[in-house]
Order: sequence, then C-alpha cells, then structure tokens
Amino acid sequence: MDNQRLILLLVFLFSLFMLWDGWQLHNKPNPPAVAGQNAPSQAAQQDTGAPPTPSSGLSVAPAVSASAVPAPGQPATGAKALVKTDLYLAEISSIGGDLLRLELIRHKATEDKDQPFVLMEISKDRTYLAQSGLIGEGLPNHKTEFRLDPGPHEMKADSDQLEVRLEAPSANGLRVVKVYTFHRNSYQIDIGYEIVNQRPDPFAAHAYYQLTRDGKVPEASMTNIATFTGPAIYTDEGKFQKIDFADIEKGKAKFVQKARDGWVAMVQHYFVAGWTPKGNEEREFFMRKVADNLYSAGIILPVAAVAPGQTARVGVPLYAGPQEQAKLEKIAPGFDLVVDYGWLTVIAAPIYWLLELIHRFVGNWGWSIILLTVLIKGMFYPLSAASYRSMAKMKVVTPKLMKIKEQFASDRNRMNQEMMELYRKEKINPLGGCLPILVQIPVFIALYWVLLGSVEMRHAPWILWIEDLSAMDPYYVLPIIMGVSMVVQTKLNPTPPDPIQAKVMTAMPIVFTFMFLWFPSGLVLYWTVNNILSIAQQWRITRLIEGGKQKAS
Repeated sequence: MDNQRLILLLVFLFSLFMLWDGWQLHNKPNPPAVAGQNAPSQAAQQDTGAPPTPSSGLSVAPAVSASAVPAPGQPATGAKALVKTDLYLAEISSIGGDLLRLELIRHKATEDKDQPFVLMEISKDRTYLAQSGLIGEGLPNHKTEFRLDPGPHEMKADSDQLEVRLEAPSANGLRVVKVYTFHRNSYQIDIGYEIVNQRPDPFAAHAYYQLTRDGKVPEASMTNIATFTGPAIYTDEGKFQKIDFADIEKGKAKFVQKARDGWVAMVQHYFVAGWTPKGNEEREFFMRKVADNLYSAGIILPVAAVAPGQTARVGVPLYAGPQEQAKLEKIAPGFDLVVDYGWLTVIAAPIYWLLELIHRFVGNWGWSIILLTVLIKGMFYPLSAASYRSMAKMKVVTPKLMKIKEQFASDRNRMNQEMMELYRKEKINPLGGCLPILVQIPVFIALYWVLLGSVEMRHAPWILWIEDLSAMDPYYVLPIIMGVSMVVQTKLNPTPPDPIQAKVMTAMPIVFTFMFLWFPSGLVLYWTVNNILSIAQQWRITRLIEGGKQKAS
C-alpha cells in the first residue's frame, strides 16, 4: 500500500511539474542533425554594411546586411505608404520597401481590446519588420530609396486584391519595381519584383527575403503563458527546426542551410510571420545577429535569367497572421507545425481536430472544451473505473491495513507478508489505481498544450464574466471551484497511512488553486470539468463497492 501511495503521489507531482514547467519556461528546441554546411561563424556574422553577395552557382553566401534596420527606438526614415484591407492596417516604407507596421484588424490587442493587435512595428519597445531586396551591383535592396505613392491605399469593396507599387531608381540598364499584393480574406501577402532588362545582354540575379526582430518575448505574463518565440525553418530533409535567439547570439545556431524546398518564419505565441516560396529552386536559409538584441532570419532565391528587352517577375508570399491550424496546413508543407506541441504532437493534433470539429456544431469554445473533456473522460472510463475500484477497495480495507501496521510494527517483513496476504484475499492489486492514471497522463497533458497554443481561445468568450478563455478568470471563480473539487476528490480517496503523505495530499488542492488563479480560464475550465466528472465516477464506484461489502458482511 505504501508503494501504491508513493506512485500515486509521484504521478500527481509529475503532472504538477509538467504544468508548472510549461507555464514558466519557453520551449527548448532540439534541432535535428544539420544538413549541408554548419552555421556561419560569429566572425562571419558581423554586419558588413552591404547586402548579401552571391556565392558560386545559384547559391548565395548567407552574410546578410541589416545596416538599414534602425536600432530599437529609432523609426525608419523616408515616406510611408498607408495600406488598409479587410484584414490589415499596414505601413510600407520608401526605404527598401520594408513592411514597417502590420496591425491585424480582426484580432484585438492583449491589454487594450479596443485596439487591433500589432504584429509588426518599430517603436521604443519593439522592432519587428519584413525586408527584402535583390543581390547585385546597382540592384535595389533594403537600403534603397524607392519612389512610392503614400496613399492611403485601401482595398475597394468590389475588389479582391490591392496592389502597392514602389519604383527603384534606374541603374545599369535595369528598371525594378517592388510590388505588394494584398488579397481579400487572406493573411498571405505577395511580395515581389518586376525586373525589366534594358541591357544588350542577359541578366541574372538573386533575391533575399528576411524577417528582422528583437529577442523580446511578447505576451509573456502571469495571465498569458509564453511559448517558443524565435525563428523556425522547415525543409523536407531537416523537418521542423526551431532556433533560439541565444544560439544565434553565440554563433551556434544549427539548421539546414540549403534545400530545394522549405520556408522560414518568426514564431510567437498565437501568431507567425513566414516566407513560403513556391517551386523547387535551390534556396539558402540564413540567420544572424545584426545589432544588440536584434536578429534576422531569411531565405535567398535565384532569379531566372532575363533576356534583353524582357521582363522577369520574382516573388515570395509572406504569411503574417494568426496560427489558425486549418489554414496553416494549406499554406505550405509543415507550416502548421508552428503550432508546436513538442513531443506530444502525435496526440495533441487529433485532440485539436476533435475540438475544432465540436466547435463547428456548438459555436462556442467554452462549451466545446466541456464537451471535449466529457468525450475524453468517456473514452477513458474503463481505465478510470478500474482505478477508482482499486482505490475504493483500498479505502474499505484501510482499517485492516492500519491494524496490521500496528500489530507488526517491529517486524517489517512479517508486516509486508500480512499486507500481501490481505491484498490476495480481497483481490486487490496494489498498483491497480496507478497504472490507469499513468496511461491517461500524456493525453491530458496534450490537451493542456492544445488549449494553451490555440489562437482560437484568444479573446473567445464563454458565459457571463468569462470573456476571454485565454486570460485568467478576473473574479477567480473557476479556480476556487476547481480547488473545491480537488478537496472533494481528496476526501473520496483513501487516507494515506503515512502522515507525511497525508499532509502532502491535503496541501495539493491549496497548491493547485493558488497556481490556477493566474492560469487561462480555458485551462481551468477543462481541469474543473475533468475533476467534477472524476468525482461523479469515483463516488458512484465507491458507493457500489462499499454497499457490496456491507451486504457481504
């Protein structure tokens, strides 16, 4: 019995540790083996003050200049074009044609819900922008002054797209126009170049696309748990790889550098911005530190040769928006992996699919969480019932076990023999209450991460005072109910004979209640419903067993 109590206690503490660890720490990526070359050395990562220069063939050396990126707190110079679509409020700079600011109209700010969520901006607190350019002498890059119409540019009601054009100064017989194309009801922005070759000979070049941001973790607070923030790369060879800013800082970033497929992105809680090129041209990925607490991650692509008098068009879609999984998987292979569940992805992915399916019929994420919890609890009912039957039997024989402990306190071997004989006589498996719980732990932790990482929960109301399932309960009602439910569960369980274990089990509801005070209410709702269902199951099974024992006596 002592072993059973110990295992149950360890299981309970393990669950608590997993929740606390996910709350307090960022994900720690473990990149797979590097294909191709190693990451560039720290010396090679120093800013050269010039745009990238091509290496041999179609590949390009990943030494990218970010000298045009202002230091945090310094706004970009030049004119700005204001853009408004059904999804975005954006600002495009004449310097490099950089995307300086991007507001998501349909998603509200974390603190001031009257304002739209700002994904990209340059301010005293944040630096996050999208940049691109061409590689070669006389070609425009992210430091070139473009000519643009400041606008405002607004998508018309009868139009499905909006185009913003910026023209670079003519040089060396080339005419280059940078083109932004915004699409209705889409978080993909096509960013590319039109290159007119007025030279007497063919022309070839490379294009680079990069995301530059500081290393600050957004939305990290007691009410909004922080997940991984930083660059990510996906290729068919290396699969999904996350890279810490700290590794870039030290020159130790490891990732696949050359491939004929894949994308690069900046990931943060709930949102992502990523370059997702089409086709199978060889591409090169790069990441580097460009200033103090400022990093760039990007991709370099070849531009097909342009014959004299001809026009070439090259471009890469930029997805910049919420991590809505049903849409992400259609953007590019593996792009839905930015919603990262870590080693539990194989379990969490179908759980999210089921949750989203329920929501299609219910229309409310709070009720969807409740129904999902009921379904999962029902699926595990046979295991739960076995566990509760074992605990109920243990509760019935606890007085006999205590008597054995007292009778043979001085002879531990005899005490263990008598306890095992009692287990055999009563047909009790001392580990019967533990093993079913061990099987369920991965599923419940996976559900925890699904609720934690789903942008659909952000600002999603349930009922009455719960107006945001991703934020803490403002009145602490759900955590208190959850704490009460844990107290009831503790009373239904057999009392541990060991005084220390008994005190620990008594303190658990207090510890969990205090911790859950600041948890997102969607997670507390799930945990509360699960507890209530567990209490109902355990109470029924305990009554049946106790009633059977009384009739037998």
